[in-house]
Amino acid sequence: MEIKSEAFSERIIKLHDYLLNVKHEKVISNQIYRSGTSIGANIAESRYAQSDPDFVSKLSIALKEANETCYWLNCLGRRNIIDQQGHQSMLNDATELVKILISAIKTKKKNMAKGDDNNEG
Repeated sequence: MEIKSEAFSERIIKLHDYLLNVKHEKVISNQIYRSGTSIGANIAESRYAQSDPDFVSKLSIALKEANETCYWLNCLGRRNIIDQQGHQSMLNDATELVKILISAIKTKKKNMAKGDDNNEG
């Protein structure tokens, strides 16, 4: 998850530079830069979460940012600001991160619930 999010952040930074310097698109480039790099930052923060709920919270923020990044990628694709191949490739990566985050959050919540059951006895 960390490696994928770091690689995705690098792609987002390159996309941001392309949008600013070649397409002269400032508004969306700044939005996608913030959301796209925030995914990895929140995943990195989750490594040192203070508790299981804090861990879930950090990953949930990363999930929201990944979803927002998909939104901005679709805006760029619909407006033909980026080519279809680039759009689809980045959208696939973002969607993969969404799926990984959903799975990690569900697994942690499930394990937390099992832990609560074990402490009742």
